[in-house]
Amino acid sequence: MNIIQIFITVFIVLETSNVIALYFFPEAKYANSVGVFRAWERSKQDAKTHDFIKYLVNWVAGTKLIFILLLLVILITADERTLIFTAIALVISIASFYWRLFPLIKKMDKNDQIEPNNYSTVLGWIILAILLGFIVAILLSI
Repeated sequence: MNIIQIFITVFIVLETSNVIALYFFPEAKYANSVGVFRAWERSKQDAKTHDFIKYLVNWVAGTKLIFILLLLVILITADERTLIFTAIALVISIASFYWRLFPLIKKMDKNDQIEPNNYSTVLGWIILAILLGFIVAILLSI
């Protein structure tokens, strides 16, 4: 197993924990579930809004599941070149977090809509570590 395969495997494990949390424990405040958002609890006061939010949460989980399974297929069947391009694609897609999601969660954190406080900062650093790990793996594989 080369370094890119190791990082993809770790990424699959992280994302699988998130999918499990989203599908079965959405109220959790771990595994990047939606329990950290105070709006999750508030949405329960309006059944229609809560159903919509649950739909979106399950949509995200289903989309992540598709990517996990595709990554598993790539992990099992891909040659070295395809693994490098897969890692590059992962870097680009994961980095998109900083375009729309990070500014939004930072704003919500600042406005006391996230629990625990500074969750956005911790999440930002975790995602940066994942990105840097993939970049190092790519550089070591070229």
